[in-house]
Amino acid sequence: MITLRELTKVFGTQTAVGGLSLEIPAGQIVGFLGPNGAGKSTTLKMITGMLKPTSGTAIIAGHDLATDPLAVKRSVGFVPESGALYESLSGLEYLRMVASLYGIAAEQADARIAEFIQFFDLTWDVLTEKLLAAYSKGMRRKIVIISALLHNPPVLLFDEPLDGLDVNAAMGFKTLIQTLAKQGRTIVYSSHILDVVEKVCDRVVIINQGKLVLDGAPAAVSAANGGRSLEEIFTALTGGDQLREKAETFARTFTDHGDRR
Repeated sequence: MITLRELTKVFGTQTAVGGLSLEIPAGQIVGFLGPNGAGKSTTLKMITGMLKPTSGTAIIAGHDLATDPLAVKRSVGFVPESGALYESLSGLEYLRMVASLYGIAAEQADARIAEFIQFFDLTWDVLTEKLLAAYSKGMRRKIVIISALLHNPPVLLFDEPLDGLDVNAAMGFKTLIQTLAKQGRTIVYSSHILDVVEKVCDRVVIINQGKLVLDGAPAAVSAANGGRSLEEIFTALTGGDQLREKAETFARTFTDHGDRR
């Protein structure tokens, strides 16, 4: 469902993603990890067609991103980290707009929206009487997730999807994507919450400075690294150990300064 071959994105003199190659089959949940600035969001934006690759190829659900970008966009549901919305619209107006962009008939769209708002514990009153500007962070996140799923795409890309969701909503979302994967959807799940990735994802991909540094099933990756947790492996591969030492040194220095007062 997703084939990336030497996918590269360069901004001026900065290489954000350098020659990334991946194969992701249908029905798999892939945890897409990396430190800040590693190239995760840039990669996701290239896959959706929001950013044009500098070089390389991406085939999404059988469609070449370079030659058929609209078909790619029809095949993908994307929840970006920012979750920007048209705040002057109500929730229902926004979701109806998204449905119309995907060519979903009004009656069918409202039926799908009704199912989603019941699942996410929203109400028609909230969707119709409040503008998105008045929604809480968690409510806005739910609307973004619904808009990504509304057209029932075969490929789903999530960038920090749990940000703002309460415990119950997060639990429901995790169960939802696992069920969708069993039904054949391909899911790329980018997050800094590694314990969730370890539990939910079938496979973990780690990039650092735009390069692939690890690819494998969580259990296999842990076994190959002496039984260490995903967090420990991640920090070792991305320079986190040095940051930990730096933090410890800074804390001691900071405390020493306080004692002198």
